[in-house]
Amino acid sequence: MDAIDRKILTALQEDCTISLAELSNRVGLSQTPCWKRVQKLEATGVITKRVALVAPEKIGLGMTVFVQVVTGDHSAPWLQNFARTITAMPEVMELYRMAGDVDYMLRVVVADMAEYDAFYKRLIEAIPLKNVTSRFAMERVKSTTAFKVPALEKAG
Repeated sequence: MDAIDRKILTALQEDCTISLAELSNRVGLSQTPCWKRVQKLEATGVITKRVALVAPEKIGLGMTVFVQVVTGDHSAPWLQNFARTITAMPEVMELYRMAGDVDYMLRVVVADMAEYDAFYKRLIEAIPLKNVTSRFAMERVKSTTAFKVPALEKAG
């Protein structure tokens, strides 16, 4: 990946609806080579998808909960079942396997406490867990999906 690919990634993360002409202009290429680079970034899995970002509170999803899960079972079958169960729950926006005293961290987005309570009950009924701790976000101070694309390292 060279400096132009990095410029393309930065521009598309800012606005993936940008026209090919504008993207080409921003990165200093003609349209055909620029389009080929975008296609290659998609084919190699650097660009995984293009989406519209939605403000959750505008659609009635005003509560974000960070859920810490500790399990007593670390076997592969348990993990496969856990991952399958969690990924099927639409309230779960992100799932991470953690290092340290917490095994898994989930970011859950729901309408309100009643909806979270229903989610929580489904979670603890579906899978044996040792401990579940919920932390409720009071305010979203920063939220981004754009990664800072690292600069190309210079040969020394």
